[in-house]
Amino acid sequence: MGESGKRFFDFKDEVKEALENGKPVVALESTLISHGFPYPENLKVAGEMEEIVRGYGVVPATIAAIGGKIKVGLTRSELEFMATSRDILKGSRRDLAVIVAKGLNGATTVAATMMVAERAGIKVFATGGIGGVHRGAEKSFDISADLQELARTTVVVVCSGAKSILDLPLTKEYLETMGVPVIGFASEELPAFYCRESGLKVDYVVNDEVEAAKIIKVMEDLKLRGGMIIANPVPEEYALSMEYMNEIIERAVKAAEREGVKGKKLTPYLLNKIKELTGGKSLKANIELVKDNARVGAKIAHELVK
Repeated sequence: MGESGKRFFDFKDEVKEALENGKPVVALESTLISHGFPYPENLKVAGEMEEIVRGYGVVPATIAAIGGKIKVGLTRSELEFMATSRDILKGSRRDLAVIVAKGLNGATTVAATMMVAERAGIKVFATGGIGGVHRGAEKSFDISADLQELARTTVVVVCSGAKSILDLPLTKEYLETMGVPVIGFASEELPAFYCRESGLKVDYVVNDEVEAAKIIKVMEDLKLRGGMIIANPVPEEYALSMEYMNEIIERAVKAAEREGVKGKKLTPYLLNKIKELTGGKSLKANIELVKDNARVGAKIAHELVK
């Protein structure tokens, strides 16, 4: 990060101290707080994810933009603000400079969180599911900026695959084209967010965080730029079947088409509609998978500093 850019960053003390002393840190995003979960679940989950990370001797750094400052690590009151304020934009790469320059508030997406994490020196980022190629993208060209970010930003993303509302075969194809390794965490199949299965094979499998950390260290030594996906399936007891979810997603997509929902508003709309159609089962799965990803991300980050 250039000297001039540093003035826009505000590091929480524990994060700053950890980074300066080579201690493990895991980045967490804020879009799932402001736009992913309803209140008060969003605040509860954000706190639980941070506590899970701390439980492995790792420092959590939840990332957001507040009042034009890029926050690397949030205080409890800042987490509450992100969970309750209606004045929070959804901030991806294209939005970040505008949000900062105008002194606005923004919840960082996967793409923006990766970008900030890399500049801050954080190697591991735990989230729910990445964005990807939307269904019908051959006509709409609707492809998440997350995929480009994974191609150019050197951060390891622990996630439960791509959100199942997307075109998963095209998303996997795009990642392959961009040279992004997709590695299953004790799973030969690419998970599909709420579902453990997708019918798509991952490139490689690691059986534990030790093996994952070894690959990450080799990528660093070889100076291979770009991200890596560690695809960790939703815990079995909370997983929903692919057949059931495909039917639900079809209904949600048709509802979005009827109401003309597009662009940035599409993903939050679909996730909310799916929650409604599943009677809350999808919300429970979402909560449990992000917590499990925080656990895996923390264990990998801990291994990386050994």
